[in-house]
Amino acid sequence: MKNLTKHILITAIFFLFGSLSSANAADETIEMLNKQGKESMVYSKKVVRIKSGDTVNWIATTKGHNVEFIKGGVPEGVEKFKSKFNKDAQYKFTIPGIYAYWCTPHKSMGMIGFVIVDDNKTNLDEIKKIRFSGKSKKIASELINTF
Repeated sequence: MKNLTKHILITAIFFLFGSLSSANAADETIEMLNKQGKESMVYSKKVVRIKSGDTVNWIATTKGHNVEFIKGGVPEGVEKFKSKFNKDAQYKFTIPGIYAYWCTPHKSMGMIGFVIVDDNKTNLDEIKKIRFSGKSKKIASELINTF
């Protein structure tokens, strides 16, 4: 009986600490959409602010979209990331900084977004050097000015 009580206590402590550590992590969900309000070809959120260890989930709500980190638009040490078309994607952010991404076929139509991790903006100058085209050029400029 004593061992059973000890086992139950250890199990309870394990679950308590497991719950506390996962409570600190926050996931963000972003939908990939053909239309939102008056805009077309958009992510449901253009800028999200998260903490290291958080995960962003991109949901393929409408078909024809993906997520691709923009070359030169992520903090140093971040690997290339490009999701498949028409598929949900997720990424756990572990390196602080600004991450710029776009939908590969709709980037010039303004389908871009940014993730800011730990409110760290040390790579802002690199973000400003990205050569956005079409509608993304104006949207990126407006969004970057809000950082």
